[in-house]
Amino acid sequence: MEATSPAASAGPQPHAQGAASESASLLRRIKGKLFTWNILKTIALGQMLSLCICGTAITSQYLAERYKVNTPMLQSFINYCLLFLIYTVMLAFQSGSDNLLYILKKKWWKYILLGLADVEANYLIVRAYQYTTLTSVQLLDCFGIPVLMALSWFILYARYRVIHFIAVAVCLLGVGTMVGADILAGREDNSGSDVLIGDILVLLGASLYAVSNVCEEYIVKKLSRQEFLGMVGLFGTIISGIQLLIVEYKDIAGIHWDWKIALLFVAFALCMFCLYSFMPLVIKVTSATSVNLGILTADLYSLFFGLFLFGYKAVSRLGEQRGGLL
Repeated sequence: MEATSPAASAGPQPHAQGAASESASLLRRIKGKLFTWNILKTIALGQMLSLCICGTAITSQYLAERYKVNTPMLQSFINYCLLFLIYTVMLAFQSGSDNLLYILKKKWWKYILLGLADVEANYLIVRAYQYTTLTSVQLLDCFGIPVLMALSWFILYARYRVIHFIAVAVCLLGVGTMVGADILAGREDNSGSDVLIGDILVLLGASLYAVSNVCEEYIVKKLSRQEFLGMVGLFGTIISGIQLLIVEYKDIAGIHWDWKIALLFVAFALCMFCLYSFMPLVIKVTSATSVNLGILTADLYSLFFGLFLFGYKAVSRLGEQRGGLL
């Protein structure tokens, strides 16, 4: 047998060490880019927004399912009043181009349209809880992402890669699957048409949310967060107040108030207020599309709460139907 020389055995070591050092350097660079303070702060704020969305969903579902309270506009009206009392009043004390009166003189009609889109988006989403389930609402509202991308493309001149369009296709496929699953599940208890109405309301609300979010990104980045929140608070209060008097006065009069219902209204308003207050901060450092992708974890939170708090059995119900068909 030939003896292996020490030089031959030691030959591959420098190459292995070089590869290991390159891998370590690559990992350090990736870690340096992924785990920066700004990214970690954005992720943390995104999860806080997700929890706020989940809070609004849970309180709305409790009001609709447990207490038969059907007042989506009243729920939104309280939030707009909070925005008005804080941010609109702040604008009133500003000077120059940031003053409330100056903004109203120059851009009043634009903010009326924005307020209308935002109010109706909230109304449609909360109204949908009267017809469909918590998990369906939270999963279907991802339809706003492709709408948001399309609006950002034409209005904000955002550009996307092929992988983004593939993700949109998967999103739309998931929306269609979810609507079909809701219809099939609704047939079991003869509520298929009501569930479909709820799904349509969610899709319309998600589209209006996309319009509002694109406008929010433009205003926050070009103007100021305070202007956006102040003007939405002003016109949101006016529009939702008028719609409240026209549509929901009988429903409000029929509420049997107790501390639990009042607490749910307060919790909903606080979650919405926090959502509106912090979302512009995240949008300013990222984009409306990134924020909407980041808050998809709200769907997961809502799914768990729907399973444990409301006892949803969507999977088992579909399985029983499938077995019956077979």
